Amino acid sequence: MNTHMDTFNEHDVLHKLKHYLPAQAPLKDFVHHNTLHAFQDLDFHQALHRAAKLFGYKTSLSIDEYRSLYAAKRIREDILKQIIGQRKGPEKLEEWLHKAIHQPHKGNRRSRIGSLRANWKKHYHIDLDSMVHPILFRILCSYLDQGISIWNFPIRQKSFLAALHELEKISLSSFFRTKQVKTLFLSQSYSLKSILDTLVGNESLYEHYLFDQQFSHPGWSGLVNAVETLPESLLDARSLSLHDLIVFELLLEMDSLYYQFGNKWEPMQSWLSEAPVYLFAETPSTELSQILSIWQEAYEWSYYDQVLAGLEQEPHPADRQAKRTSFQALLCIDDRECSLRRYLEEFDHECETFGTPGFFGIDSFFQPEGGKYYTKICPVPVTPTHLIKETGSPHKRPKDYYLDKHAHSFHSGWLIAQTLGFWAALRLVLSIFRPTLTPAAASSFRHMDNNAQLTIENNDPTAQENGLQIGYSVSEMAQRVENILKSIGLADGFAPIIYIVGHGASSVNNPHYAAYDCGACSGRAGSVNARVFAHMGNHTEVRAILRDNGIYIPDTTQFIGCLHDTTRDEIEFFDENSLLPENQLHHQKNKRAFDKALDYNAKERSRRFDSVNSNLSPHKVHERVRQRSVALFETRPELNHATNALTIVGRRSLSRTLFLDRRSFLNSYNYRLDPDGIYLLSILKAAVPVSGGINLEYFFSKVDNNQLGAGTKLPHNVMGLIGVANGMDGDLRPGLPSQMVEVHEPIRMLFIVEQDPGVVLTVLRQSPPTMQWFANNWVHLVAVHPETFALYVFTNGAFTPYQPLTTHVDNIADTTLIVDSEQKIQPVYIISDN
Repeated sequence: MNTHMDTFNEHDVLHKLKHYLPAQAPLKDFVHHNTLHAFQDLDFHQALHRAAKLFGYKTSLSIDEYRSLYAAKRIREDILKQIIGQRKGPEKLEEWLHKAIHQPHKGNRRSRIGSLRANWKKHYHIDLDSMVHPILFRILCSYLDQGISIWNFPIRQKSFLAALHELEKISLSSFFRTKQVKTLFLSQSYSLKSILDTLVGNESLYEHYLFDQQFSHPGWSGLVNAVETLPESLLDARSLSLHDLIVFELLLEMDSLYYQFGNKWEPMQSWLSEAPVYLFAETPSTELSQILSIWQEAYEWSYYDQVLAGLEQEPHPADRQAKRTSFQALLCIDDRECSLRRYLEEFDHECETFGTPGFFGIDSFFQPEGGKYYTKICPVPVTPTHLIKETGSPHKRPKDYYLDKHAHSFHSGWLIAQTLGFWAALRLVLSIFRPTLTPAAASSFRHMDNNAQLTIENNDPTAQENGLQIGYSVSEMAQRVENILKSIGLADGFAPIIYIVGHGASSVNNPHYAAYDCGACSGRAGSVNARVFAHMGNHTEVRAILRDNGIYIPDTTQFIGCLHDTTRDEIEFFDENSLLPENQLHHQKNKRAFDKALDYNAKERSRRFDSVNSNLSPHKVHERVRQRSVALFETRPELNHATNALTIVGRRSLSRTLFLDRRSFLNSYNYRLDPDGIYLLSILKAAVPVSGGINLEYFFSKVDNNQLGAGTKLPHNVMGLIGVANGMDGDLRPGLPSQMVEVHEPIRMLFIVEQDPGVVLTVLRQSPPTMQWFANNWVHLVAVHPETFALYVFTNGAFTPYQPLTTHVDNIADTTLIVDSEQKIQPVYIISDN
C-alpha cells in the first residue's frame, strides 16, 4: 500500500518522477510507445482508472460514446451480454445490462496532480506557471536547439546549470529579476532540497510538489528525461538532467515570489490549512470505472469475434505446396503493407509474400555520404556495434538556396530576398494549384542514393570508426540472413527473385515525419536495410554457410532490395543491373504486378481522403494521391497506422483469404520450422512492444487528444527540431495530432499466433517483460492450433478454448466494391474466387 512519505529522498523521488513522465523521443526518432507505460505493472483497466485519478486523463471513451456505438451496432448485444456474464455472473446480467445501457452515471475528472501547487494561486493570487514557463521554455529550447536558431546558445559545451551559471556571471542582463535569487544562483550554495525548504518547508509535501511542477509541462520534462537517459537521441549532444531542470525552475519560482512580494511571503507550510490527498494513495474502482471497462471489452470483442470467426470459417489451403513461384517478397510487418500484399497476391497468384520487422535484422548505424552524424537504422532498444557508410554518390543532394543559412545574414539575406525570394513566392502560389516534390520536402527515396556504394562487407576486423565495426563479416552476414529466413518460414522453395521491400514515407510540412517511416528502423526509411540484406543474401560465401545449415538457395535465385513509399505508393528497386538476363525478364513482369498493386493500393487508401475522388480509375486516383502527398497545405499526407487492431503471427495461408481492411500487422512464421518456439520468442519479444506501443499510442491519443495526444497540428510550431508546441511559448505536445487519429477506433491490439498453445505459453514464460503485456491485458492474445485450427484465448495466465459467437462471415469476390467510396471501417470478409 502506498503511504505518505514524511521524509524527502531526492534520488527516489526523481526516479519515480522519471518513471511517470512521457517517454517521447525527439522528432528525428519519433517512435511509438505505450503512453501510460508507467502503469504497465497494473491490469489495463485498473491502470486506466488510476491514471485518470492521478493525472486527470480521459483514458477511455465516455459512456455516451459507448452507447452511441451500441446503437450503431458497432458494439454487439450478444458480446455485451457475454462480457457482463463473465464478469458479474449470469444472475446479475440484467442488472448490469441496465446500468450499462440506461442508468445515468456521473464522472469526476478532478485530478490529484496540481492540487498542491494550486494553493499558491488561492493564497497569494499569483500564477507561477505564467510567470515562469515563458522564460523557462525559451531557455530550454535555446540550449537544446538542433539547428533552427540563427545564433547558437553561447555556451554549449557545459552542462545546463553550468552553462547558465557561466552566462549569469558574464552577462549584463540576468535570468532573474531579483537580487536575492541572482546572488543565490551565483554563489551555487543551494541544493534541490534547500530550495524546497524555502518554498514549501514540509518534507512530506516535496514529492507532491515536484510532481505538480513537472506535470504542469510534461512535454518538456519528458523530453529532458529522454535526453538524459539517451544522450545520443540528440545529434548535437547536450548535457541536461531532470535534476538541473527542476533546480532552475524552482529558482525561477522563488524569483517570481520575491519579485511580486519582496520578503513578504512565506513557505507553503506556514499557511497551508489542509494538505491534499496523497498523490499515490489507493484508487478503489467505482461503479463507473467497472461499467467503462465492460463497454471497452464489449467494443473490442465485437470486432475480435468477427476476425476469429473468419479464421475459423475460411478455407485453409495446404501450406506452401510445391509449385512454380514467380517471385517472393519480404515486406515489413507494418499494417500499411497488409493491403499491398493482398493486391500483389491477387494480381499474381504465383507470388508469395512474407512479413518481418522492416530492419531485416540489420542492427547498424548508417552515415550518408557527406553526413556529419550517424543515424540508427534498427529498433530503438538495440545498441548497434556496426556502421554502414555510403560512398561514391554521383549526385549532390538538391536544396533550395533561398533556405540556405546565408539567407539570414544582412547583405546576402537582402540580395537573396530580392532575387530568389520572388521565385520562392511564385513557387508558393503555384504549389497551391500544382503541388510538386521540392528539395525541402521529406522524401523516403533521399535517405540513400541508389547509385552510391555501401560498406557492407568487412574483411578487416580492425576497420573501425568511433568504436563501430565498418560493415559485417561473412559469418555475421550469414547469421542474419539465416535468422530472418528461418523465422519467416522461408527455408526452401526459393523463387528466381526475392524482393526485400523496406518502406518509408514522403511528406511536406510535417513535423511528425519520423512517425510515418519504419518504426523498426528508428523512424527512418528501410532502404539501407533492404539493400544491405539483399547484398548479404546474394553473397556466395554466405550461401555456402547457409547450405551447411540446411538452407540451399539456388544460384539462379537473386535478392533485390527496394523501397515502398507508403505515402506516394511508389517503389524504387535497387541494384537492378545485377540481375541475370533471365531474371531481368522476370523482373520486368514482376514490376508490372507491383505497379498495378500500387495503383489499387492507392485507390483503397484514397477512400478516406476527402480531397480525392476514389471512384476514378486506379491509375488516376494514384496520380491524385501522389500530387496530394507533396501538397504544402495537406495536413493528412497519409493516415499511417490509424485503425490498427491486429497482429497475426503465422503462415500467410492463415489469413490470406481474409479482408482485414488494412488493420493488421502481419509477421510470417512457420511452426514446423520452430517446434520449440525459439524463433517465436524472438518474434514476440520484438513485435509485442512495437505493435503494442503503436496501438496504445493511437488508443490514448484518440481518447484524450488534448492531454495524451498533440491536439490539432495546425497551430504547431517546431521547437529546436526536437518537438512541437502551440505557438512560441507552449509546452511540447506529446502523442499524436488529431489528424493522425481521427478515423482510429480505440481498441487494444489482438495478437493471433499460429502455434500450439502449450508452446506459446512456454515461450512467454521465458520473457517476463513480454508476458507482462498479456498477463496485465495491455494487449490480447489468441493461439490458433496449427493442425486443428482450434482457437484458444489467453486469460488469467492460461489458454482456454474460444468459440466465436459470429456464425457467418460474408464472402466477397471483388474487394474494390467495398473500398471505392466507403470511408468507414469495413467488417471482416472472406475473399472468394467466384
